[in-house]
Amino acid sequence: MTRAREADSATRPILELIGATKSYQGAHALSQVDFDLAAGEVHALVGENGAGKSTLCKALAGAIPLSAGEMRLDGRPVAFASPGEALAHGIAMVYQETSLVAGMSVAQNLELGRERFFNSLRQLNVRAQQTLQSLNFDIDPTLPVALLGAAQRQMVEIARAVVADARIIIFDEPTASLSPEETQTFFDLVRRLRRKGLSIVFISHALEEALTLADRITVLRDGQKVVCDAARRFDRDRLVRAMVGRDQDAGTARRPARIRAGEPREKVLEVENVVGANLVQNMSFSVYAGEVTGMAGLVGSGRTEIAQIIAGVQKRRVLYGGMIYLRGRPVRYRVPRQAINDGIVYVTEDRKVNGFFETMNAADNIYLGWLATRLGRRALISPAERRRIGAEWAGRVNIRALSEDATINEMSGGNQQKVVIAKSLVQKPRLVIFDEPTKGVDVGTIPQIHGLIRELADSGVAVLVISSYLPEILALSDRILVAQQGRIAEEFSPEDATEEKIMFAAVH
Repeated sequence: MTRAREADSATRPILELIGATKSYQGAHALSQVDFDLAAGEVHALVGENGAGKSTLCKALAGAIPLSAGEMRLDGRPVAFASPGEALAHGIAMVYQETSLVAGMSVAQNLELGRERFFNSLRQLNVRAQQTLQSLNFDIDPTLPVALLGAAQRQMVEIARAVVADARIIIFDEPTASLSPEETQTFFDLVRRLRRKGLSIVFISHALEEALTLADRITVLRDGQKVVCDAARRFDRDRLVRAMVGRDQDAGTARRPARIRAGEPREKVLEVENVVGANLVQNMSFSVYAGEVTGMAGLVGSGRTEIAQIIAGVQKRRVLYGGMIYLRGRPVRYRVPRQAINDGIVYVTEDRKVNGFFETMNAADNIYLGWLATRLGRRALISPAERRRIGAEWAGRVNIRALSEDATINEMSGGNQQKVVIAKSLVQKPRLVIFDEPTKGVDVGTIPQIHGLIRELADSGVAVLVISSYLPEILALSDRILVAQQGRIAEEFSPEDATEEKIMFAAVH
């Protein structure tokens, strides 16, 4: 099986979509799309948010029915009524936001849907441990999923697809929550699966990943197929042009230095020797008004945990837990509402779990964010006000939905992220913490989110950006902090920082 498989290969595809169309309330999420997958092939799907990638994959996995068109498996027409039926035919999907049961252990989640009549918990844990070790995933199978981080939950999803004996695995943004080392481990896993003859459909907004890993790449735009070709015939520029219809800056150009040494600045936040939330050992740093402070570091370095302590989502140690000062005043928040009252908002890295109500539309979600403020709290809800505020902020952050009443779970990942951001910014904060702000966001939407972040800083808001994507940190930051093992290990100016220096500080 050669890596650079040609689009016109004589080998008959094992899976095909012919004229696939999916409509929601008259609007096309997919329109007359043809797609095929060969045995032992890695086929990447790329496109902007809303291009139809996830819709296509959900149709392949039996999660949604097509409005028109035909699916063929091994040359025979098929129509799956559920993901379980697709799995019975050897098709498994690993979703961008995990579908694990939080109250069950890792081992129980791996066995879910494949339970035996008599189950031994010890044997269950042993089988799970063997599976995880075979994939080089260092996870305790007895831990409840609720205690796992986003990266570990993604690993369990991948393991679950592997143990299901699927011959076709669909990955929707599988590396979005993974560190560089974990991403490389995932790449090695995909290559092993391909050598075994499995076929992989791979959605990624990181175009370099598609170029590195895929045999073929299909580009979707506005629900239609633009091009399908061998990966070796693409480069990043060709992919971007196909995705957005024009040349476009990926949004990672360096930000010109705006903060001069010795220039007086208002210190909005000061974190002093904070300990808590397991991974935060002795964290100290400051955030200033009108600045974007970037925080880099590996998964597990305490970045997310310190952000959640600041915002009242998690608590720091009661005794010898350090101090947090907001404009010189010591604060300790027990719940996020107290932080919101003081003008602090935290934009979560896990939007599906903590970011929105998926069965509500964008306007309702944004309005709920406003109701959480002192100004918004009231006994009566105003539908007219809800529509006005929702429309205003949907326009500000450029939320695009198939219809005004479309629920969040019908939106693309990028538009979901914009809803989460709008829901936070409607609270008119003075300190905003962005945790992985462009996670699962396409190359066309990244500049829009970066523009919002820069506008906030230019308006005098203090901004802290936590990101695993080093070009993003370099593009946005006026100062760069590097977290390592629960502490700030290094601080860089934008002029002195490089990806190599940041990574060295993060691991040494």
